[in-house]
Amino acid sequence: MFIEQYIANIPTEHRDKFIRLMEVLRENLPDGFEETESYGMVGYVVPHAIYPDGYHCAPKLPLPFLTIASQKNFIAVYHMGIYSDEQLLNWFVEEFPKHSSKKLDMGKSCIRFKHGQDIPFELIGELAQKMTVQNWIDRYEKMYKRK
Repeated sequence: MFIEQYIANIPTEHRDKFIRLMEVLRENLPDGFEETESYGMVGYVVPHAIYPDGYHCAPKLPLPFLTIASQKNFIAVYHMGIYSDEQLLNWFVEEFPKHSSKKLDMGKSCIRFKHGQDIPFELIGELAQKMTVQNWIDRYEKMYKRK
């Protein structure tokens, strides 16, 4: 229900591209990630059934991996793998100009697209395939989880 309401509230000029982004992620994320509400956005998480410990900041929540959001002035992709894996970040930064004529607008884990037509769907699909659930759990436990 949350996801349907979220989509219904997206401005019409972004809605089709946002839905396409969701489709690309559904088609390309490795098995095990689950689509759900995550921090008020559409999220792709490692569910408790796979990782019972949950997120160290809030163990009742599943382990977040990737979220997408329609913000006021852009569509955002928040990818924790890019945030935590310098090789993956470098790969993405090198590949981006091959898929887009726009300048990369990126923060630590946030990739921003001011216009839906600027989203390089093929590249986002490739990015989604780069980290399995187990890869993410291993990286998360190494880098983030408090021992």
